[in-house]
Amino acid sequence: MRSLSMYDISRLNSRIHIVESLNWHIMGWKAAQKLIHHWKILRGDNVMIIRGKDRGETGTIKRVIRSQNRVIVEGKNLVKKHIKQGQGHEGGIFTVEAPLHVSNVQVVDPVTGKPCKVGIMYQEDGTKVRVSRGIGASGSIIPRPEILKIRTTPRPTIAGPKDTPLELVQEKTYDAKNGKGMPDL
Repeated sequence: MRSLSMYDISRLNSRIHIVESLNWHIMGWKAAQKLIHHWKILRGDNVMIIRGKDRGETGTIKRVIRSQNRVIVEGKNLVKKHIKQGQGHEGGIFTVEAPLHVSNVQVVDPVTGKPCKVGIMYQEDGTKVRVSRGIGASGSIIPRPEILKIRTTPRPTIAGPKDTPLELVQEKTYDAKNGKGMPDL
């Protein structure tokens, strides 16, 4: 493995905003730069397909593939998939939903029913909401999909083996007035 030059370090620092968990060394810098970092389309949103063979049709987003900037719309963009027979499953020709690029779908305005852009706005109480933007948009709040409010795995109610006991958490280990609990430096 070669050492990094000052030029390489400056290039790395300029790309710090790219999510570190991505395998940029596999997919390349250019592809990693084109990834959307702040997604405004969520799973469960009602969207309209604006380009492609299903143009003009509406559907619900089934899955969001953030590593590829793609979404799967329920019942839309159907393609035939030839699957070879294997151990435990039959083969044949199946109809499956293919992913669409996120630029080919737009969220449907809840008031007008037309496709619109999504903007972010903060309400008076400080909560962040999505609003409809663009030409012909009503500017109304786009509600968060109900499917996102349901947790797939419920939060544990009892302490597990790796959880810190409540007594140790509530124990006072530092006193600001006396300086008790400060490490000796």
